[in-house]
Amino acid sequence: MPSPANSNERIALQIGGVAHDDWLDMEVDADLLTPAAGWAFTVGLSQARLPPEVRVGARAELRAGDALIMTGQVDELRHEVARGQHTLSVYGRDAAAVLVDCSAPLFSARDMSLQEVVTQIVRPLGVTHIRLQATSPLAAQKVSIDPGDSAWDALRKAAEASGLWPWVSADGTLVVGGPDYSTPPVDTLILRRDGQGNNLLRLAVSENISSRYSEVTVLAQGHGSAQADGHHDRRSQVKDTRVPRYRPLVVVVGDTDSDEEVHFRARKLMADARLNGLLITAVVRGLHTAAGLLWAPGQRVRIKSEPHGLDGIFYLMHRRFSGGRGQPLQTLLTLREDGVWLPDALPNSKRLSKVKGAKALWQNWEQIDG
Repeated sequence: MPSPANSNERIALQIGGVAHDDWLDMEVDADLLTPAAGWAFTVGLSQARLPPEVRVGARAELRAGDALIMTGQVDELRHEVARGQHTLSVYGRDAAAVLVDCSAPLFSARDMSLQEVVTQIVRPLGVTHIRLQATSPLAAQKVSIDPGDSAWDALRKAAEASGLWPWVSADGTLVVGGPDYSTPPVDTLILRRDGQGNNLLRLAVSENISSRYSEVTVLAQGHGSAQADGHHDRRSQVKDTRVPRYRPLVVVVGDTDSDEEVHFRARKLMADARLNGLLITAVVRGLHTAAGLLWAPGQRVRIKSEPHGLDGIFYLMHRRFSGGRGQPLQTLLTLREDGVWLPDALPNSKRLSKVKGAKALWQNWEQIDG
């Protein structure tokens, strides 16, 4: 059970040698699906000048005690003076900001590992700490960056070809991979009708069929080369037997390097569709789990709710800290179905234990349902 909100539990923003943790208002986001997660702080000023360290483009760290929440940059400063008010609002994003804002370097290459492709895209922009969190990602037979692509778009395309996704960890490390569904839940959130043991302030559950499909078919082709003939009939189909009626989706993609890449794309489309079918939002007190961990995307959480008829483990995709002077410190958690997002990244994790072999490729959702 998360500990009650503590008046000494604060989020500190550190810029250069200056740190502050007493905010009129603050909000800190982190989302696995949204690059360059943002934060915003507003503070009352008692002096006419800002500290020289506080400037646009400065490196910033967000901490709760000794725990690092986020590493990023200051995007915007808003200095406002009105009758009886003198405030400074500081806005920023995490270390992926430069990848979203700036264009990718132009290059073409063949037979590169995913690590080499990622490094070629991000290193010129100052991102040097990179970690692959995946089992046997596909090598890129051909890489070509289109003019005008942002570095993030180029990075995303390279990752998706292996059924992976990029995100940035709290210390600014760029991670390319997927979730480990073998990790234990970090906490149990409870909502009982009699109120005994409740630690949820709010819980909402939404189910939606508008983006769910009974089958997804990807059609693709691959251009020929001096070493190999072209392919004009690549095809992969994935089915979701939980969709109650026939709802097909056919997607045509451009040039592909292999049949396996087409399989990854089909499964990624189906995984995204199924992921959007269930949305759980929960609000809890404070910033930490019962064990003292900061809430963070990528955690698995057990939810027991009598009113909703829920008792299971779900995957945390988005987290928002909020609070301020005279406001309770709270965490908003956005959770999705467990074991669905990027199931190919770590095929030996718990939810995929029925699929034998690190390179096993599932074609039906029944193969990954635990």
